[in-house]
Amino acid sequence: MPDRILTSHAGSLPRPEDLIALNGQRATGDFTDEAAYLERLSAAVTGVVARQRGIGIDLVNDGEFGHSMGQRYDYGSWWTYVFQRLSGVELTPLTIAEIPQSVAKPGEIRLASFGERRDWQAFAEAYDDPTSGAAVPNREQAVAPVCRGPIGYRGQADVQRDIADMKAAMDLAGVSDGFLNAVAPASCARFGNEYYADDEEMLWACAEAMREEYLAIIEAGLVLQLDDPAIAENWDQINPAPSVADYRRFTRKRVEALNYAIRGLPADRIRFHLCWGSWHGPHTTDLPMADIVDVMLEINAGAYSFEAANARHEHEWRVWRDVKLPEGKVILPGVVTHSTNVIEHPEVVADRITRYAEAVGRQNVIASTDCGLGGRVHPQIAWAKLDTLVRGAELASARLWLSRPADRTRHPYCLRRQ
Repeated sequence: MPDRILTSHAGSLPRPEDLIALNGQRATGDFTDEAAYLERLSAAVTGVVARQRGIGIDLVNDGEFGHSMGQRYDYGSWWTYVFQRLSGVELTPLTIAEIPQSVAKPGEIRLASFGERRDWQAFAEAYDDPTSGAAVPNREQAVAPVCRGPIGYRGQADVQRDIADMKAAMDLAGVSDGFLNAVAPASCARFGNEYYADDEEMLWACAEAMREEYLAIIEAGLVLQLDDPAIAENWDQINPAPSVADYRRFTRKRVEALNYAIRGLPADRIRFHLCWGSWHGPHTTDLPMADIVDVMLEINAGAYSFEAANARHEHEWRVWRDVKLPEGKVILPGVVTHSTNVIEHPEVVADRITRYAEAVGRQNVIASTDCGLGGRVHPQIAWAKLDTLVRGAELASARLWLSRPADRTRHPYCLRRQ
């Protein structure tokens, strides 16, 4: 058991400029030397793991470099990577905002199109102004995925490449444990649906298909992080707004599909990431954490990552004074945020960590980021935020262990080989 607060992050980290360029060329078919690309990708993963360790991040990943990003600012690679890993999904000339309406059972909640989000409509002028800072990058240029056949998993070679690159980088950096990100079923299954009877049927097809990726990561000895903003973010995409009770019923079906997809897998090797969407908008229609936290805790994971540092959600640390964290579970609150270019002061970071540690116990807190920093802030700012995260954790550790000796019980998550 370490006598300090450990550090991690939500996943995405800034890609090297040449890797971004290669991804863009591959997407348009302008680059055909796949061996050269794979060599560059492997070297980039080695570099990003080493840089995380050099800064002092304890629980590292591959920066999601295997999830292709063809431009510096891209909020969606955590999801778009599966378009090529699933059969039955086709890319269309539609934009993301124009994905066809969802297909709901009679009497069930229906998700609106991305363009009908209540926050996007309430602040339409800001979202439509490309100079405002609120406009979603490439919103009008992106091609939209539509399901037109049975969904299956065909990304075996890709996930094995991600695993091999990560494990090689870990060996070179002297790291004994690392994590890889994968999209969870509810967030995966937000395609246009022209094949399945309804979206719930498509959800379960995604759960069955993505299980293969989850298994591969776990069986390789890595930690699996499930990225699932839909659990909270779907709230804004239902127009008009449902009752909280109806939304919780709607969401529990998605939790059920996720738990099915990870059935039998060790919870202490699984992290779950919840957020309200990483775009830099007002977020006035975000669902309160208090309305979803117990549903999140029904997910069979060992650790729960969530936004906690931005202006819409920082106050919600108070929720954890009333919510009992299940025995053996850990939380990874974001204590630096992707939502502003301001670099948090280490003392601010330490204050945020301390509040959570006092609410749930210092042994149950790992300091993290709101969302992935890669593709959302400038690389120089992203790495500075990780540095201040580490320094803030050091300050919080001094506070939290100054008057109390270290608890020598085993840390409940992700430290079995450290």
